[in-house]
Amino acid sequence: QVQVVESGGGLVQTGDSLRLSCTVSEGSVNTYAMAWFRQAPGKQREWVGAVKRNSGSPSHASSVKGRFTISKDRGKNSVYLQMNRLEPEDTAVYYCAAGSGNPITSSLPVPSTYDYWGQGTQVTVSS
Repeated sequence: QVQVVESGGGLVQTGDSLRLSCTVSEGSVNTYAMAWFRQAPGKQREWVGAVKRNSGSPSHASSVKGRFTISKDRGKNSVYLQMNRLEPEDTAVYYCAAGSGNPITSSLPVPSTYDYWGQGTQVTVSS
């Protein structure tokens, strides 16, 4: 069973930056479709962005575009979520997910696209 592990969450203030990291226990992140989702209290899980396997070009949700950036480091076998200009509305548990398939772009925001999920890391943005 592939394990997905996130790290890097914490408590920050409005306007701060934070970078989350994600790695997988088997294989290379480059051979999975990798995504970030988040879930705020009382809300449904929301797609943040993703990068297809064998691709360096990420897609981002409109709600975070321009502030959040997904990147991939093959040498460190990690995917990152760089979050800038954080707002209290960004407070959530952030999840990294990995998919074994090769999804079409329209499937990237769909949770069932991904086979493996991390435990989540809490990000809290204070006002």
